[in-house]
Amino acid sequence: MATTAESGSGEVLRSERIAAGILPKVLNTFDMVAIFVAIVLFISNSAVMAGGAGPAAYIYWGLGFITFLIPGAIVTGQLGLMFPGEGSIYVWTNKAFGAFLGFFAGFCAWWPGVLVMIATGDAVVSLIQQLNSNFLTEPWQQGVVIIAVIAFSFVLSILRFRVTQNFVNIVFVAYGGAILLIGLAGLLSLGHPAPVDYSPHAWSLNWGNATFYGTVILALLGIEVPLNMGVEITHPRSITRYLLWGSVVVIAAYLIGTFGVMVAVPLKDQGSPSAIAEAVTLGFGPAGTVLGWLVNFIFIGFFLFNTAVYNYSFGRLLFVSGLDRRMPAVMSKVNANRVPWVAVLVQSIISGVFTVLAFIIAPYSLSTGFKPADLSTIVYVILQAAVTVIWCVSMVILFIDVIIIRYKFHETFTRARLAPDWVFYLCSLFGLVASGVGVY
Repeated sequence: MATTAESGSGEVLRSERIAAGILPKVLNTFDMVAIFVAIVLFISNSAVMAGGAGPAAYIYWGLGFITFLIPGAIVTGQLGLMFPGEGSIYVWTNKAFGAFLGFFAGFCAWWPGVLVMIATGDAVVSLIQQLNSNFLTEPWQQGVVIIAVIAFSFVLSILRFRVTQNFVNIVFVAYGGAILLIGLAGLLSLGHPAPVDYSPHAWSLNWGNATFYGTVILALLGIEVPLNMGVEITHPRSITRYLLWGSVVVIAAYLIGTFGVMVAVPLKDQGSPSAIAEAVTLGFGPAGTVLGWLVNFIFIGFFLFNTAVYNYSFGRLLFVSGLDRRMPAVMSKVNANRVPWVAVLVQSIISGVFTVLAFIIAPYSLSTGFKPADLSTIVYVILQAAVTVIWCVSMVILFIDVIIIRYKFHETFTRARLAPDWVFYLCSLFGLVASGVGVY
């Protein structure tokens, strides 16, 4: 196995030398798949695709898998095997371009995590509202719940990592079961008239539905994030295995979710994220109400623990920046459980501050002409737009990194090579175009 120490043509970061001695090796292949799914698979995207693109959604999913998910997995696997340090893109860009761009890439990879933690908290709010439309109607109430979710994620993230990951794995299994229920609901609904037009023209790709390719790209962001914890993996083979099986799970889940919504849910409801649970409610007949509630509660649990996954995964980027003195050294402090608690705390505070501004202060203090509830939604959309742009920029850097690293570390690249060189050029081309579409 090639390591950074064997590639004498580049600087070895301080974090590469000492992080493995600070953090425990606890993550196996199943753990990595669970983290991958928590980061990438937001099943509500299936409802957005079904309601917006119709049958053409399947084609757009396929294009996204071929041009972004699979190329991203191949490139990430190659770089992860070559430089399995803590920090993924941060480390790889340091190797390719040096300290300045390495820090910039690390920031672009880290910042989305701060904002997505607000989004996952907001998803919990939306799921609670689906249980009763009278719940959490005021923005300040929503903000309080989001802050509580972030606080819960902090507490979970500073426990012994093995304990935290066991909880995440249990929720991952439950989440998978809920997605299978959505697919089964679709199968049970096949005997009824289809709510969607499946005629040939409905499958066509045109300018009217072209934006949904960008939606697919956004739904697949996060391929590299589990390798933010590269030194905590017990065996190098888990790197390629999680990318393989994680990709398979994500592909299957998005297709199953899209099928279930498209077949079981009335056309007027398909574009809403609530259509996911509605598919189960409608597809299972008399048992549908109970199962629909069960799915809703599972999703609430998923997003609670999903926020913790984002917190501890992205917090590792602050941790290694502290080790390398690119940020204050206090960021590299760990607690008795050997978890970088200061990095996670700082990240949680930043997310909490943005939540207070977006959901508690802005809706009631700005004279914009919007209702408080509408303004909080607008602020939320702006935050997510920032996530999209910055995260796609980090992916652009990833797809460039692999080409530069191939030249700078050719011997190491050859020893760890997962595919012929032309495959990496093709992956970079596809990935750059797809990431550009995501930014656009």
